[in-house]
Amino acid sequence: MHPAPGPRPDLLRRLAARTQARAQAALLRRLRAVERADGPWLQVDDRRLLAFCGNDYLGLAQHPALVGALRRAAGDAGVGSTAAHLVCGHRREHARLEEALAEWTGRERALLFSTGYMANLGALQALLEAGDPGARPGPALCVQDRLNHACLLDGARLAGATLRRYPHADVAAAARQLRGDAAAAALLATDGVFSMDGDVAPLRELAALCAREGATLMVDDAHGLGVLGARGAGSVEAAGLAQDEAPLLMATLGKALGCAGAFVAGSAALVEGLMQFARTYVYTTAMPPALAAAALAAVELARREAWRRGKLAALVARFRAGAAQLGLPLLPSPTAIQPLLLGSAEAALQAAQALEARGLLVAAIRPPTVPAGKARLRVTLSAAHEEAHVDRLLDALAEGLRGRVTEPGDAATGNR
Repeated sequence: MHPAPGPRPDLLRRLAARTQARAQAALLRRLRAVERADGPWLQVDDRRLLAFCGNDYLGLAQHPALVGALRRAAGDAGVGSTAAHLVCGHRREHARLEEALAEWTGRERALLFSTGYMANLGALQALLEAGDPGARPGPALCVQDRLNHACLLDGARLAGATLRRYPHADVAAAARQLRGDAAAAALLATDGVFSMDGDVAPLRELAALCAREGATLMVDDAHGLGVLGARGAGSVEAAGLAQDEAPLLMATLGKALGCAGAFVAGSAALVEGLMQFARTYVYTTAMPPALAAAALAAVELARREAWRRGKLAALVARFRAGAAQLGLPLLPSPTAIQPLLLGSAEAALQAAQALEARGLLVAAIRPPTVPAGKARLRVTLSAAHEEAHVDRLLDALAEGLRGRVTEPGDAATGNR
């Protein structure tokens, strides 16, 4: 006879213990409700704070054109889409937005998802999951940059693929990993702009590598769309890559476009396949049609008002020049994401608190989002900011970080 099993571990107690351990390590995350937003100014805990921690890179989130489009569409179509796209949830607003996104990014088709996380999970699952009766037996290979966003990593794991991660932006290492299983169907996935470091992936080199090795290139351009490229179409446009060179493009609508949701763009065959096999598309309710209408207004503004990208670039240059004069440990980033490496979680948290005492809201990024010893302040800039706002931040950093900064050479950069 088998011995009687012992008592099962209590899952809720186990979760509570993990939460307590995180609190003891000063790593606990906490929610704070924003009471009111006015451009870059946020009302939090009855205080008006100048925020440098959002992703509204073009300053569109409160634009009257977006608000008006949402209101008009809600008045016409109501709020909820009531069903999945493939049932009866796909409305004219969704169709028009998909057409605009495909045209903007230079792809044949685009497919909307409720969030960027769901877009990446669905696309990776559909592409990497076993199921082709004529395919080589064994899992597909997914090669990824070590600093990729969590949803790319999760997507490969959930699809059952063999996941290999190469050192950040190391094309030669990526090549070795692809060649390690030359017979497997392979996808190379990378962020276009890395969310915690702000740097841009070497997309042209990765595309050339994929062409040589017969792999498919996937780019998550959540933080590049609207910001990079001559027409604001993102890091793939900035790299000059056509659809056949970067066959799978994902981007979100909740960063530079100031809305919510995401899309995957590529060939008509890719989009048709995702409609059939991406479970996060097939089995979820479509985004509200009014939100799609607002996103379409944002696309039109982002394309028409190039001055927003120009202003953002000027603010980034002003901040970097000021940080260099102050000797601040700024990571090399040409984008709106400007990380200040401080080292310990305690140092990052104390620096954020010091800035808040001066009326500024900047996010302290700590493990496990970044590795131990690589905590940072993640400063993000927006076209909604003014030069005086940037100067105020630099003055506060000069005062608040005095004696607290880690020299740039004291710790390696990176995240996740």
